[in-house]
Amino acid sequence: MMDSSRANGPGVRSVIWLQGCTLACPGCFNPKSHSHEPRFLVPVETIIERITAIRDTVEGVTISGGEPFQQSRALLRLLAGLRGRTSLSVILFTGYSMQEALSVHHGDEIIKTVDVLIAGRFVRELRTAAGLRGSSNQVVHMETDRYRVHDIEQTPPAEISIDDRGMISVSGISPPHVPEAASAAPGGSRDRRTESTAGLEPDERH
Repeated sequence: MMDSSRANGPGVRSVIWLQGCTLACPGCFNPKSHSHEPRFLVPVETIIERITAIRDTVEGVTISGGEPFQQSRALLRLLAGLRGRTSLSVILFTGYSMQEALSVHHGDEIIKTVDVLIAGRFVRELRTAAGLRGSSNQVVHMETDRYRVHDIEQTPPAEISIDDRGMISVSGISPPHVPEAASAAPGGSRDRRTESTAGLEPDERH
C-alpha cells in the first residue's frame, strides 16, 4: 500500500495493490504480484482503518493488483467499509472485461461501489501507457459522475519518490526502470509497488 500518490488517478490518492493474478498478460509491469502464495496477509479492517485515518489528506483510493477480482469477497468488504466511513472516491483496475467482472462472485456489487473501473487485459502490442490505460484496448468505465474522462487522462504517467529512509517508490501506468544500484541506502526498496502487494486474509478472499 502507498499512502500518497499523484500517478494513480486524479488528485492525491492512497493506492492498494492486491496479490494474485492468473491472467499472466505478457509484458505485465507487476509480475511479482501474480502468485497467490501469501506474502503479506493483511486484515481488511486494518486497511480500512489506515485509510480512514488519512482520509483528510487524500482525494481517493485506487485499487490494483495482481487481479483484485480474484479476492472478490475481501475486495467487496474493503470497498463497503471505505464507502461507509469515508467520502473518498474509488478507482479500480482489473484485467477482466466488464462482462467478466460482472460474472465474478460479488462482481456486480463491487462495481456499484466504484467511481471508475478500468477494465481489460494488458496487450503489449497495443501499449499506450497514458490516461491510466496500459494498452489501448482497455476501457475506462465511468460508473458515477464524480469524474470526467478528462480528469483520468490528465493523470501523470509515472512518479518516483524517496522517503527519509532512502526507500525509492516507483509507481504509475508507465513507471521508469530504476536500477537496483539506486537503492543503496540500508533497507532501501527499488519498487514499493511490486514489493508490497497484499494478500487479504485467506478466509476473506472469495
